[in-house]
Amino acid sequence: MFRFIGEVKSELDKVTWPDLNNVVRLTAIVILISLLVGIYLGSADFLFTTLLGFLVR
Repeated sequence: MFRFIGEVKSELDKVTWPDLNNVVRLTAIVILISLLVGIYLGSADFLFTTLLGFLVR
């Protein structure tokens, strides 16, 4: 088990981690796109539900 943890640490030391500015920028982009897709899908759902409600009556 200790050998495994040592190997994991060794591999993590080899990783090139992004800088904080890049992480914040990309996280903001992901959140923005997620919100836009959510708004789009919610609007489409509302529209289709409303239209189907009129057709069923």
